[in-house]
Amino acid sequence: MTGLPLASAARRRLAWLLLLALLAPVTIVHAEARVLIRFSHVVAEETPKGLAANRFKALVEQRSDGRIRVDIYPGASRYNDNDEMEALRLGAVEMLAPSLSKFGRIGFPEFELFDLPFLFDSIEDVRRISQGPIGRRLLVQLGRQGLVGLGYFDNGFKQMSANRPLLEPTDFLGLRMRVQSSRVIAAQFRVLGARPVSLPFSETRRALATGVVDGTENPVSNFWTQRMDQYQTDLTLSRHGYIGYAVVANRRFWQSLSDADREVVSSALRDALDFGNRIAGTQNEKALEELRQAGTTRIHTLSPAQRARLRQAVQPVYDELAGRIGAALVQEVQETLRP
Repeated sequence: MTGLPLASAARRRLAWLLLLALLAPVTIVHAEARVLIRFSHVVAEETPKGLAANRFKALVEQRSDGRIRVDIYPGASRYNDNDEMEALRLGAVEMLAPSLSKFGRIGFPEFELFDLPFLFDSIEDVRRISQGPIGRRLLVQLGRQGLVGLGYFDNGFKQMSANRPLLEPTDFLGLRMRVQSSRVIAAQFRVLGARPVSLPFSETRRALATGVVDGTENPVSNFWTQRMDQYQTDLTLSRHGYIGYAVVANRRFWQSLSDADREVVSSALRDALDFGNRIAGTQNEKALEELRQAGTTRIHTLSPAQRARLRQAVQPVYDELAGRIGAALVQEVQETLRP
């Protein structure tokens, strides 16, 4: 199994993760539960991901008659963006639902195709890729790093926020924008004249509050549940990029399950992902309405001409990153999406 490159700043964190992994087998489990699944994620429970994770827990425990217990750790309460993938590989948790952006930095740059700006016009477009042959192929490739890819679900489209309206390419000049650790997203902001600052999601609100960054991009549900409106005066409904997640399991854990238990987990996950995908749009619409009612942030909608100018401005990202993602893959996706 290929090891992951570790920055020197992460060595102490890795040592702590190793300790947790060694202690993992002594975790106390209820007497009636024979299998424990620790499922960690970094967003609030009220988001589509959080609600889907909780639905998964309920279904697994119900269908296994308590034989399998699922402990959910939301809001980066156990691991943050920088730690969770290594924690999974070490066996400190059994399952995660990382954003697709995170797979690029652990040796799967193909997943960064989902970060390409203005690639998808609708959720239906996204699912033609994620639920089709391309998406299934990408999940299988995760086995190279000891991961089992189990499925995808959506959190919808990202919107831009800052303390000024972001309507034209020149509006981004000089801004420090928080980004996930994705070369594609970083390139997107650089071509707009902004400075990308990679930070874990759990640190974003604090970074906005203290002025470490000036703005960010998020689905409205994440923006609202994290109360970023308290530090961002303007939100632009740009729908420039998609954000989704892949549910992954530790391969050693997955192979340790009996066939019957694996089917319980798989069927519960399929139903939970279907639930999460159905509510993603609803949760974002609900969050947007609550944001409008709060009146704390001005909300802007791009005109067709403004959207076209932004789309044109970020086209160099495709040329810059096609080699990393795979030019043939990018072309395959574009042909699949072509009307």
